[in-house]
Amino acid sequence: MRYRIFIEQDEDEVFIVECPTLPGCISQGKTRIEALDNIRDAIRGYIESLNKHNEPIPPPIEEEIVEIAI
Repeated sequence: MRYRIFIEQDEDEVFIVECPTLPGCISQGKTRIEALDNIRDAIRGYIESLNKHNEPIPPPIEEEIVEIAI
């Protein structure tokens, strides 16, 4: 499954990562790579918890890019 994430670097140069499809699924890392690894683990854990509690798994967000001429 593919989930959209948002990555930003805070004032302490820590990378904060959030998965908007999964409310509250947030992680961080000292490097971008570490943050990405950590959010993967967080997403897996989130989905495992949903399965354990027989709750539905939100579908991944699909994204399209639309080009326009101006």
